[in-house]
Amino acid sequence: MADTPRPRPNTTYSAPVMSVDLFAEGYEIWPCHDCMPWHAEVIQDDSGDVFVREWHAAECPTLAQVLAEVDAEIKRLENG
Repeated sequence: MADTPRPRPNTTYSAPVMSVDLFAEGYEIWPCHDCMPWHAEVIQDDSGDVFVREWHAAECPTLAQVLAEVDAEIKRLENG
């Protein structure tokens, strides 16, 4: 039986995008090498906190890694 090729994630310029907000404390902004639609914006919420919002292709492996790190940090903070 032949191996079925794994589908490549859709990370082309026209891919659907998702965002993640990161606290902006000495945060360096570098382009994503895994997806073409990547871009970043700086936002300020109603309380005055400043965030860097990164936009990635929805299937971008870097986005998945960042979201996993954010989830781990939230769990760490919740557990004290």
